[in-house]
Amino acid sequence: MNAAQRFVMVGERTNVTGSAKFRKLIVAGDFETALDIAREQVENGARIIDVNMDEAMLDSEAAMVRFLNLIAAEPDICRVPVMIDSSKWSVIEAGLKCVQGKAIVNSISLKEGEAPFLEQARRVRRYGAAMVVMAFDETGQAATVARKADICARAYRLLTGQAGVPPQDIIFDPNIFAVATGIQEHDSYGIAFIEATRRIKAALPGSHVSGGLSNLSFSFRGNEPVRRAMHSVFLYHAIPAGLDMAIVNAGQLDVYDEIDPVLRERVEDVVLNRRPDATDRLLEIAEDYRGGAVQRAKDEGWRDASVEDRLSHALVHGIADHAEEDAEEARVKLGKPLAVIEGPLMDGMSIVGDLFGAGKMFLPQVVKSARVMKKAVAWLEPFMEAEKSRRTAAAGRIVTATVKGDVHDIGKNIVGVVLRCNGYEVIDLGVMAPAEQILDTAEREGADLIGLSGLITPSLEEMCRVGAAMDRRGMTTPLLIGGATTSRMHTAVKIEPSYSGPVVHVTDASRAVGVAGALMSPKRKAGFVAETRSAYAALRESHAGGRRDGVQTGLASARANGFRPDWSGYRPPEPAVAGPVVLDNVAIADLAPRIDWTPFFRTWELAGAYPRILDDPVVGEAARALHADALAMLEKMAAEGWTRPRGVVAFWPAARTGDDIELYRSEDRREIRETLRMLRQQTARTNRPNYSLADFVAPKESGVPDWVGGFCVTAGPGIEATAAEFERQNDDYGAIMVKALGDRLAEAFAEWLHEKVRKEYWGYAADEDLSNADLIAERYRGIRPAPGYPACPEHTEKRRLFALLDAERHTGVRLTESCAMTPASAVSGWYFSHPEARYFGVGKVGRDQVEDYAARKGWTVAEAERWLAPNLGYETVRRAA
Repeated sequence: MNAAQRFVMVGERTNVTGSAKFRKLIVAGDFETALDIAREQVENGARIIDVNMDEAMLDSEAAMVRFLNLIAAEPDICRVPVMIDSSKWSVIEAGLKCVQGKAIVNSISLKEGEAPFLEQARRVRRYGAAMVVMAFDETGQAATVARKADICARAYRLLTGQAGVPPQDIIFDPNIFAVATGIQEHDSYGIAFIEATRRIKAALPGSHVSGGLSNLSFSFRGNEPVRRAMHSVFLYHAIPAGLDMAIVNAGQLDVYDEIDPVLRERVEDVVLNRRPDATDRLLEIAEDYRGGAVQRAKDEGWRDASVEDRLSHALVHGIADHAEEDAEEARVKLGKPLAVIEGPLMDGMSIVGDLFGAGKMFLPQVVKSARVMKKAVAWLEPFMEAEKSRRTAAAGRIVTATVKGDVHDIGKNIVGVVLRCNGYEVIDLGVMAPAEQILDTAEREGADLIGLSGLITPSLEEMCRVGAAMDRRGMTTPLLIGGATTSRMHTAVKIEPSYSGPVVHVTDASRAVGVAGALMSPKRKAGFVAETRSAYAALRESHAGGRRDGVQTGLASARANGFRPDWSGYRPPEPAVAGPVVLDNVAIADLAPRIDWTPFFRTWELAGAYPRILDDPVVGEAARALHADALAMLEKMAAEGWTRPRGVVAFWPAARTGDDIELYRSEDRREIRETLRMLRQQTARTNRPNYSLADFVAPKESGVPDWVGGFCVTAGPGIEATAAEFERQNDDYGAIMVKALGDRLAEAFAEWLHEKVRKEYWGYAADEDLSNADLIAERYRGIRPAPGYPACPEHTEKRRLFALLDAERHTGVRLTESCAMTPASAVSGWYFSHPEARYFGVGKVGRDQVEDYAARKGWTVAEAERWLAPNLGYETVRRAA
């Protein structure tokens, strides 16, 4: 894994001192709109967001607390850590008291001496947070390489030796200052930061380095093309030197190789201080770039090149039209089919792997490259079979599988494509793979690596069971963990302790090759495994500290602080139809306009919000091509009837009893048909309720008649059948595309149906008139939370929903033993109509609530702990798998 793939962007726009738009919103009290800026930063690739409320017209402490509390309730934002940024310790501490998960404090320094520095560091550590440490001491900010390195070394000794801070929680900021200011002593500021970074990483093991990137180009404010070029050039040189993260405007970076060569050279002269007239030479051309961009002409003459070059070009550009004829021409020319594979095809895929690893190609392009490779190899295979030379040397052999009970495999398939592009042999066992099948296959095939994937939370426990089974067999094969619900923290805390062999969490396809390469390298493996184990041990320690210091309230207190709407003056709307209403003739053309394209691009690891992503300077070209392909496939899917969307919806008289919701057989509400078991937030709060979904239903004792709805929709079984056909044709791109579109169609169906519910079936918002953007932003009354997701995270409640709807008969969707829905392109959930109903995350729950929930469900506590494992706010005793 190269340094660029590990680099973390810290979103800078939620900072009142750095963003005029954000400042105006916060000062005006429009915190809800300000959240959109945070969301945009995450969508554009920020993996941490920097929040700063240091404004003279603000109560900074109150603003910080309010904004962080709002972030905690936004699933799209709270999935990334928060960097609490302030020059005032009181503001930092106020933020630390309410932030969820592990925070980063920005910043502390030695400017007031060692005693205050150590006191603040100890307090930060007590909150379980990491800390940014400025290269700033009693005599001022460091500007030279020597001063930067010396101050950071002194701070490191104090933090690790006296404050007990783990090195991995230390992030040094050696000060990025403006260059090209016209002042000679400023000319070396860029290269000084880079060289200081190199020294810090060499001398202070385990620590990280960060910086505020926008400072560098301050002299060119107003000239965005030049500023962007300066930032990209700086990162190109600083990241290999050891820069781990930087505070940037996420999504506002150019690809180094695509910067106009003249501009790039002159910017490089400035950043690296390569000549005394560098500033003057950059100023000479700077105005030529203001507001403009260089366009590259397409090369249409590639078909005139040699067959080897044509194959390489086709692979790099994903052009499959001539794959078979070029493979045949190369076979005749080189004499043997194996020579074509081990020669021009592998050479071309090596280029693809290098470009992807360097961030110069993007995932959709890589998958298209794999399609070219597969077509060419498929043409050559009969000739190889005749020569008995089918198997080529591989970089390594990996068995991959979606674990038992889970049916989601898009991410796993993408990882497989990327690994194959880099010379690995991938044995894919598909979905719902039992541990025995995975391990038997790995042993029989002599696998070098095993990769497990899963989307739903029960899959996390299944991964632990696979690890324990590997231990019982005495296996030492490295185990790779991936999937949407997995995390580095969960891997460290739960999965690694279950297996004595190497365990590594792989966040996405771009990391897979680096991890696999490190584990396959005789020289690098031992160091990589030791480093990973050390990092995971630190995460476990941090996690344990977080549990001890966590702000969790008892269940009784949480219930006392529940949401209490005024039911005396409110009469819940009665559904126009009770249902069930079965929908089996919904056209794809009706659903396509409701597609939320942003998650579609995220599936392909393209960061950015639709439609802005189409004009993004970095990924825009790839995004436009991908979008065009998706629209073409949607049109063909509709015209040729590839699949048949189906759905069902129904409503039941309901009343709240405690944290349960009783559903009745009829409107006289005498006979209970089913009881839904809901969970409640247990985070200690002073200014917000501890929500449960039960709060949005009228209490039984109020006598107010209320209703709850339920639904299940699917894009249909044709999605998986079509994907299988693409796979038979060696077309991974088509297979992944149709599955990604299936997921989007299912979500669009859910959105379309919810609108029908609001306007017709329940009818409480008959006059609603919202755009698709408004619908995606959920600017409507009522919610549709899904079992297994943040507001009701326990998956087995889905069984009650399916029984109530008779969902399998009406839609063809069934539940696996882990309550995953199959076909995978399906969505189900509840409907709540109360005007104040809102989405939220239950978060961590205490032992008291788990015991209470187990009693309500008729379970043992151990069974409740198994299903609620990701939400447990305490450690459990590990039992034999």
